[in-house]
Amino acid sequence: MTVHIGAKPDQIAETVLMPGDPYRAKWAAETFLDGAELINEVRGMLGFTGTWKGNRVTIQGSGMGMPSLSIYANELIGEYDVKTLIRIGSCGGMQPYVGIRDVIVAMTASTITSPSSGIFREMNYAPCADYGLLAAAVKAAEARGTKTHVGGIYSSDVFYAERPDLDEQMVRHGILGVEMEAAELYTLAARHGRRALAVLTVSDHLQTGEALPSEDREKTFGDMVEIALEAAFA
Repeated sequence: MTVHIGAKPDQIAETVLMPGDPYRAKWAAETFLDGAELINEVRGMLGFTGTWKGNRVTIQGSGMGMPSLSIYANELIGEYDVKTLIRIGSCGGMQPYVGIRDVIVAMTASTITSPSSGIFREMNYAPCADYGLLAAAVKAAEARGTKTHVGGIYSSDVFYAERPDLDEQMVRHGILGVEMEAAELYTLAARHGRRALAVLTVSDHLQTGEALPSEDREKTFGDMVEIALEAAFA
């Protein structure tokens, strides 16, 4: 039991999926896991543990933004010895060929700053995914026929950004999408020798202004969850 996670040591699996939204964690656990049990509700950040095809899995909400994710990832790694952490969440598309409902498997995650920035000082550290997870996720997506893009994303520390010049450079340099958590997750995983990946669904687009209606998100996000689960246990 930690400050932010009320689960007992044996209630957290070695593989954890981390959506930002605690209610998305609840939906994913009830939809994809067998025997899912609530193992955390501290501060309303829900976590569930069950099995998927006989494999124990925890789905734990991480909150919004890198500072919040850092709290949960640090506690999952340091106190519960989690080995594999996969972010499942939404993102904004940035390239014209990236469509709404497409899945992005994040190879790298660029950022201006993160909770880990201070320890690197002048160095521009390049956070990246675990290659084994990434390759397995791509294979799973291809098998499902899901339109998938693999490459770099941008982890922003603000939701309401006012830097169109920065967006322009992201697009110019091939960044596929923007979200708010993956860069810190990848950094923490590297620091502690764990596996990490972000599998993201494009829910809106920065260039076209398109947005996925809330009632359509469940089915689309299901592809992302199953790809993450397949990758974790490939």
